[in-house]
Amino acid sequence: MKDNATPVLKVKNLVKHYATNAGTVRAVDDVSFVVNEGETLGVVGESGCGKSTMGRTLVRLLEPNSGTISFMGQDITHASRASLREVRRDIQMVFQDPYASLNPRRTVRQILAEPFDVHGIGRRSDRAVQVSELLDRVGLHQEHADRYSHEFSGGQRQRVAIARAIALEPKVVVCDEPVSALDVSIQAQIINLLKRLQAENGLAYVFISHDLSVVGYLADRIAVMYLGEIVEIASKSSMWEKPLHPYTQVLFSAIPVAKPPSVLRRHRQTLIGELPSPINPPQGCRFHTRCPHVMPKCSMQPPKLKAVAGGEARGHQVACHLYE
Repeated sequence: MKDNATPVLKVKNLVKHYATNAGTVRAVDDVSFVVNEGETLGVVGESGCGKSTMGRTLVRLLEPNSGTISFMGQDITHASRASLREVRRDIQMVFQDPYASLNPRRTVRQILAEPFDVHGIGRRSDRAVQVSELLDRVGLHQEHADRYSHEFSGGQRQRVAIARAIALEPKVVVCDEPVSALDVSIQAQIINLLKRLQAENGLAYVFISHDLSVVGYLADRIAVMYLGEIVEIASKSSMWEKPLHPYTQVLFSAIPVAKPPSVLRRHRQTLIGELPSPINPPQGCRFHTRCPHVMPKCSMQPPKLKAVAGGEARGHQVACHLYE
C-alpha cells in the first residue's frame, strides 16, 4: 500500500446476479474492498469465480443488483448517463482481448482520437499531436497511426488499447486479464509498460488475473475470489509470507517453480472435487466441499471476511472458520 494513500475507489457489498433458464447465477456476491491512490489491487481466482464480472460492474458496463461503488467519495452505483460521462474520464478499462475491443473499421489514429472527440477535449487541430504523444507513451511509432487493428501483433494491439485507456488521464484503470492472451516475453513488456505508466501518472489499477506470478510482480495488495466472494485480502508481502485461507494456499502452491526443491514438491496441494455451480453454491462456506480442513460448522454457517489476529495493521482479512 502506498504511503499517504487516498481511497479513489470504494466498493461495498457489491452484488451482481444473472437470471438464466437454469436459475440465478450469483456471479458477484457481497464483495467489498477499497483501492487507494496510486496502488494496484490484484484480483485472482479460478475461471468462473466472478473476477471479470466484478471488473465490468466497477466501470458500470454491467448494472449491479445491490451494493455501492464510490469514486472519490461520489456514489456512482446508479449514476445517470450524463453523470457517468464525466466519471468515465477517470475510470477506464483494458480488456483481455484487444482484437475484440478495438474497432476493426477504424485506424489507430481514429481510435485514439475518439476519447478526445467524445469529451470535447482540445481542438480537432490538436488531434495529430495528441495521438502522436499517446503512441510514444506506449512504445509505438508514428507510422502505426494509420494502420488497422488486424495489421498488428497481439502485443501491439494491447498497447493501442492501453493508449486509449490512458488518453484522458484517468485515475483508475481496471485491467481484465490484459496479458493472458499474449506470449510470455510480450507479457513482460506489457506489465512493465503498465508499471511505468503508473509511476508517471499515479494511476490506480484493479488488475484481474488468474496468474499469481504476474499479480505478485505488479500488485500492492491481493484479493482472492472464490465463487463470487472475496475469501482473503491482504498486502502482497503479507499474502506471500503467509496465505491463510485454504483456497489461497492451494493457489500459491500451484505457482510454477523452475527445478523445485523436494520440500516444495512434497507440499504441493491439489483441490479435490469440481468447482460448484454459481447457480447453486454450497451452503455455509462455499469452499467447504473442496477444503482439506473442513469442520461441521463450515457447511452450515458462512464465515465473515474479517481481520485476523496480528494482521490488523497490515489489513490482512480472511473469511474462514479456522481463524475465529
